[in-house]
Parts: sequence; C-alpha cells; structure tokens
Amino acid sequence: MTEVHDVVVLGLGIHGSAATHELARRGLDVVAVERFAPGHTRGSSHGATRMIRRAYPSPVWNDLVDRAYRGWDRWGTAAGAPFLHPTGGLYAHRGEPTMQGGSSLPVGRDAWRTLAPSLRPPEEYGAVHDPDAGVLDAARALAFAQSAAAAAGADLRFGETVLDRRVDDGVVTVRTDRGSIRARHLVLAGGAWASQLVPEAAAFFEVWRIVTLTVPTGQTIAQPPKLGCFSVDLPEGLVFGLPEAAGSGAKIGIDAGPVWDPDVPVAPPTEAETAHLAELFERFVPGIDTAGGEAVACLYTMTPDKRFVVGALPDEPAVIVAAACSGHGFKFGPAIGEAVADLVQGVARPDLDFLSPARMVTTA
Repeated sequence: MTEVHDVVVLGLGIHGSAATHELARRGLDVVAVERFAPGHTRGSSHGATRMIRRAYPSPVWNDLVDRAYRGWDRWGTAAGAPFLHPTGGLYAHRGEPTMQGGSSLPVGRDAWRTLAPSLRPPEEYGAVHDPDAGVLDAARALAFAQSAAAAAGADLRFGETVLDRRVDDGVVTVRTDRGSIRARHLVLAGGAWASQLVPEAAAFFEVWRIVTLTVPTGQTIAQPPKLGCFSVDLPEGLVFGLPEAAGSGAKIGIDAGPVWDPDVPVAPPTEAETAHLAELFERFVPGIDTAGGEAVACLYTMTPDKRFVVGALPDEPAVIVAAACSGHGFKFGPAIGEAVADLVQGVARPDLDFLSPARMVTTA
C-alpha cells in the first residue's frame, strides 16, 4: 500500500510555503508539490518587496491583519532578522475615505507634506495615514518559509506537475507526472492555477497580468521618512507604491491589467508600459529618477469581491483552498499558513467565514 501522509500541499508560492512551514512546524507529515523551480517568475510571489498595511476598506479584515503582523514578528524572530520594515503609509482617494484599521486616520494636505514630503497626489484628493504600514522583505521571507518547512521535516518537491486529484473514503490521491501521493488532507494553494485545481468554480477566478517598475537605490527622495508606502486611486486603476527599503529601490505599479492564461509564460513589460509607470512615478513623486529602472510582470488571481478563498470545499471537507490573493495577499502569508494548519487540525476559525469557499458556488 502507498504511504498515506497527513497533508499534501499543491503550490509553493507564499501561501503554500507558509502553510507547509506551519504544518511541518506542528509536527505533521507534509508533502508539498510545486510545478516550477524555486524562485520562478510564473506566479505572484516573486520579487524583492511587498507592502504591508493595517489600513483596509472593511473592518472584516482587521483580525486577519493583526494576525499577519504578529506572524511577521514570529517569523522574524525565528529567522534572526526582521522581515517587516516600518515606513508608514499614505493612501490617497477620491471622495470619502474608504480605509480604516489600526491607527489609520484621514489627514489633511498639510499633514501629508509632513508625513511624506516627497509624495504629491492630486490636489483634490483626500488621504488616510497608516503609521503601521511598511515594506516586507518578500524574497527572503519566501525563502525562509521554504527552508524552515524543510528543516521541520516537510518534503518539498519542485518541478513536479499535478495531473489530477480525487478523494476516496476520506483519503486524497494526487497524481503527478512522477507518481501518486496519498494524504488525509489536501491544500490547494496554486495561485493562478486555482481555476484548474477547482474546475467546478473556474468562473470565480480571473488571472491578470500586472506590471511593476522598481527604480535604482540611493535616492533620498524615495526613502523614509520622505516617502512611505502609498496608493492613489485613479480611474484607470489603483496606483500603488513602495519607498526604498529592505535593500531594494522604490517601486510602483497599477492594480489593473489584461486577463492572462497562466499556462502561457508571462510576457515581459513593453517599453510603453515601462514609460507609463515611470511617468506616474515622476508625477506623484516629483524629482525621482526612474532612469535605469527595472520593470517586471507577474500574475494576480482575482475574485469578484477581491477577497481570498480560504477554507474547506463544501462537498470535500478534506480539501482546503488557500488561493486567489487578488493582488494583496503576500502580506498575509504567516496568517494564512496558520489558518490552514488550524483548519487541517480541526480548529474552528469562524473569523475566516468572509473568505469561505462556499461563495464560489453562489457567485460563480
């Protein structure tokens, strides 16, 4: 008989890696399967930095945000150096403020100039200040989660493609191009491949190609306290930016892009896309030098409500989904890992109901 593991995790982006780490840390027998090589650029978890913030559009997120901050502290202690670099943040908006959470508060233009002197959003906009916002050392965090999972006994398998899965008598069988893996629980953390892993809810997921631009380091104008994390709500999409931190240059991107097939390698940024991002950076941070900046493309897996999907499938309680970060999921890595481990171990997490997979059926 084939060995039956406790858990098999599909996907080793930040959420799959965090789940594998947390499960193995708790002593479970875990096998994690990743289609591509370590450090690949086909999904959403590559790149040097990510934003973290307490400011969120709905209080339903507040508990998970708090768990994320505590989780990053826990990971930093285990790694011997912090992953979170506080910078503060200003989030500019049209109309009434939509951000809340933590110590976030609406501020006037005079306060903007004191809190982030380099930032120049449109004159008619308002803003919310989040003193707890910061930059995550993302590449190092992903590597830590994977190495810590392996050190705790997890079996991480890269370059292995999943062919199909089934559940029989409470045991999950995953068939790959290298053989079959059996386990009592299955975690689907395939990111852009969520629609293939949960085909019955494929219409719930849409993959976007997103481009970001990172400028050279050494620019005082782009460093805290002159510049923190920021966003500007434009009609063409949400422009988001990070200051120079964690050894990486300041970064800008737009939370919008064309629909993309994840099985097709992500097209590199065009000259026009790079120039547009440079123009936006120069508009909102006057004086920043964008020459020599590096543009990269990644994939966002969006849901209609821009919320994640975390929880057991309604008709398959042994199968847990942790997917569809909708462009803002990296910051929750440790919290999602903890949540998945709780669900596998039968710990009730009613705080996750707003992310329930049940809404895939009702909304798709």
